[in-house]
Amino acid sequence: MRDRRAGGAPGDRSPEEAREVGVGPWPGGPDAWPRLAGPGSPLDPRYDPELLAHGDRRNVVDGYRYWTVEAVVADLDTRRHPFHVAIENWVHDLNIGSVVRTANAFNAAGVHVVGRRRWNRRGAMVTDRYLHVHHHPDAAALVAWAAGAGPHGGRLPVVGLDNVPGSVPIEGYRLPRACVLLLGQESTGLTPEAQAACDVVLHITQHGSTRSLNAGAAAAIAMHTWALTHATPTP
Repeated sequence: MRDRRAGGAPGDRSPEEAREVGVGPWPGGPDAWPRLAGPGSPLDPRYDPELLAHGDRRNVVDGYRYWTVEAVVADLDTRRHPFHVAIENWVHDLNIGSVVRTANAFNAAGVHVVGRRRWNRRGAMVTDRYLHVHHHPDAAALVAWAAGAGPHGGRLPVVGLDNVPGSVPIEGYRLPRACVLLLGQESTGLTPEAQAACDVVLHITQHGSTRSLNAGAAAAIAMHTWALTHATPTP
């Protein structure tokens, strides 16, 4: 959903302004730009002079309007959630971008692309700039990384998501606070190698006629399920 909350620049925004994507130049010009110690002092380093001068039309929440990418990432790093999202990438799946965008929305600790290094970024809407994206050549490499990536150097459990024989309903399953959520391709799901690498494979219970959910939708449900248990709602 597009964020249309008011804020981000001095003063209230009218209903017409709220319908616009982003914000225009900082009201009042350079003399009113946010500075470290009042007029004439250096610019607050979190802010980008180009955005202040010309406006910020990026897909960011209003609290990050006019901030540099580096400042946004640094702030997100102070409150990343301790779950990671991994996606198998063998056929340049269009859904990978959607999964990455959702991982940004839930402030995942990282995104891991398993398989081909190059992935389809179109659906990510440049949200990958605000995430830590890693690459692993195969499921075995992901597991090797996870062996020491947990809290205090411990192991991160790998939780697969696919509706395969033997999978467990995600409903009622308590996802670990620190874990890796591993998703497969849109058409084929998790590869046998990825399934074997998982501590558990979960499925989302369905009630209609379709056999499977869109991979991007399934990822969103899994991340939201994690958040219902472990994340404090943002005011």
